[in-house]
Formats: sequence, structure tokens, C-alpha cells
Amino acid sequence: MADYTALVEAGNALVELLRDHLTPEPISKRELISLCSPYESENNQMTVYLFHLEEDAPSSMQGYQQISRDMEQMRPTELTANFLITAHSKAPAQLREADQYRMMGAAIQAIKDMPILDDRYLNGSMAQSPTRVRLNVERPNLDQMMKIWNNTTKPYKLSIVVRMSGISIESKRTRRIRRVTDIEIGVGQRQRRSTP
Repeated sequence: MADYTALVEAGNALVELLRDHLTPEPISKRELISLCSPYESENNQMTVYLFHLEEDAPSSMQGYQQISRDMEQMRPTELTANFLITAHSKAPAQLREADQYRMMGAAIQAIKDMPILDDRYLNGSMAQSPTRVRLNVERPNLDQMMKIWNNTTKPYKLSIVVRMSGISIESKRTRRIRRVTDIEIGVGQRQRRSTP
């Protein structure tokens, strides 16, 4: 199972997927694709940013599971993460939009070509997890996208939302269980009283 590091490992896996498929064209160097905020992109040409996280079906995943003969562990937390992928072109103004469209098209192509994230992109505790990580390009409504950008002084930049499901964080909570070792079964006989 994945540890508490699962979220950063998930973000890094998405970055590595994009680096493999977007370099050297349309982005020249792997280092120009980073896990960071789109508002502070610095020299990056593409940023990957976790902006929303939700628990999958919390009611069905509660309780404990047996991990050994006399030990139970609380079930892992299953999560779905929404990442904002944003293009930041460094081209001259007259070429900037076309450059960003190329980057976004390549990112969409890479994600659509790999709806189940290949194991080679998973590292750390996520590499040990049996859960399959799924990727999907989401269609957030315009209001949701505007809320992401309206809280800053930065102008809106071309972005897509990638939904990643299959992220789990293992619980450290355990409890001992006691097995039934003895059982007594009594068969009682009714006694009749005789009346004189």
C-alpha cells in the first residue's frame, strides 16, 4: 500500500509521463515541466498542480481488514486527485498562443494514450501498491476554471484538468484481535418434579 507520500508520488508520476512524451518537442528540456503552482511558473513551460482532492466512496471503505492471524488494520483511504496542467509559453507574443496550443495538444495526446498509468512512472510507496492508477482528461465547467484563476492577479492561462484515481494511503491504525480458543457447550436436562 502507498504511504502518506502517495500524493507527491502521484504528481511526480504525471510529470514524468509528460516529460517522456513532450520532450524534446514541443518542449525542449525535461526540466521545463515541473510540479508547481501555475501562478509561480518561473522558467517552466508546463506546470502540474494538485488543486482538488476527494475521498472515494468513504462509507464503503470504512472499517478494518485482517493483516495477520491476530492483527487488523484500518482500511486504506482511497483518493481521486485533480491536477491542473498549464502551458506557459516563452515564445514572442505573436507566437505564444500557437505554442501553448501545441503543448496542450501534446499533453492531451499523452494522457489519452495512457488511461492506466504505466508502472514505470510509479515510484516510492506507490510502486508497491496493487491499485491501478487511472488518468482521465476532465471537462470542468467554465466557472470552476475561472475560480482557480480569479483569486490571483495573474491572467488566465490555457489549462486542462487531469483526474487521477486509484491513489491510496495506508492507515497506521491497527488493533489486536483475539481468536476464540475455547468453547463450552452445555446440554441441560430438564428435571421433572413429581408431585405427591
